[in-house]
Amino acid sequence: MSKGMLIVVSGPSGCGKGTILAEILKDDKFFYSISATTRAPRPGEVDGVNYFFLSKDKFEDLIKEDGMLEYASYCENYYGTPRKPVEDMREKGKHVILEIEVQGAMKIKEKCPDAVFLFILPPSLKELHRRLNKRGTEAEDVIEKRLNEAAGEIGQAYKYDYAVINGDLDAAVQDVRSIIRAEELKTENSKNNIDEVLENA
Repeated sequence: MSKGMLIVVSGPSGCGKGTILAEILKDDKFFYSISATTRAPRPGEVDGVNYFFLSKDKFEDLIKEDGMLEYASYCENYYGTPRKPVEDMREKGKHVILEIEVQGAMKIKEKCPDAVFLFILPPSLKELHRRLNKRGTEAEDVIEKRLNEAAGEIGQAYKYDYAVINGDLDAAVQDVRSIIRAEELKTENSKNNIDEVLENA
C-alpha cells in the first residue's frame, strides 16, 4: 500500500480499547492521532504528546479553514482532530489510528469515507460494570451513569465496519490485527501490488 489507512476506533469506557491499541501501536507502521484542545495542560501533560494545546482563536481558524476532521465543544473548551497530521502520516504510508467517541466518529465518516471503523465491545454490561468497579476510581453512581452511556454507545456499533469483543485480550488484539491485514489486502488498497505483477510479466 502506498497510502496508509485511517482506522477509527470507538468503544465504551472500560472496554479495554486503550490496552488493545497499546499492543497494535508497538508496530511502527501505525501512528496514533493526537487530538487538539483549547483547555490548559494539566500537570505532566506535554504539548504534541498528550494533546496539541491551541488557543481558542487558532482552533476556530482551523475550523474555518476545514483544518479539523471533527470537533466538539465540551465545558467551554474545544476538542478535535487536526486534519494535517493525519493526512501527512497517511501520505507517508502510516496507518493512522484515531481513538474517538461515536459522535466524532460519525463526523469522520462523512469526511473520510475510505476510513475503517472499528468498535470494541465488552463481553457483557455485567463484565463492564465489574471492570469499572475494579478500577476503584469512581463512585457507584458515576459507574451506573457510565454503564447507561455505554449501552447507548453499544447501540451505535451497527454503524461501524467491524465489532470486536474484548473478552480475552490476546484474542481481541489478534482480531484487530486480522481486520487491518484484510483491509490491506483489499484490491482497492493493492493496486500497486497488482500493477507490479503485471509489469514483471
